[in-house]
Amino acid sequence: MERKHNKQPKLHIKKGDTVKVIAGDDKSTAQRERTGKVLEVFPEKNRAIVEGINMVTKHEKPSAGKPEGGIKKVEAPVHISNLMLIDPASGKPTRVGRKLDDKGKLQRYSKKTGEFIK
Repeated sequence: MERKHNKQPKLHIKKGDTVKVIAGDDKSTAQRERTGKVLEVFPEKNRAIVEGINMVTKHEKPSAGKPEGGIKKVEAPVHISNLMLIDPASGKPTRVGRKLDDKGKLQRYSKKTGEFIK
């Protein structure tokens, strides 16, 4: 069997998924659950940008378009291993697997409920 060196690995999350942070500084606590929508995924770096998670401060230099400059908060990428998909059907965090559907296409499925995702 030939190896495909340039092929990107399949990831368990996609843009638009709702995820829960399971590790790192933004990990959920008993009082609050840190969840957000995936805005962008970087498969080559195994990272994703999640809405409202891992906020960092960026300093903007004054320019012609924005003469006052300023400080703004933006989301920084989070490693994919620190994120867990929230099942759209049940609303609970679940592990993700891949199996063939009835049409023979490889689809993601929830290991908790066994149902296909999207």
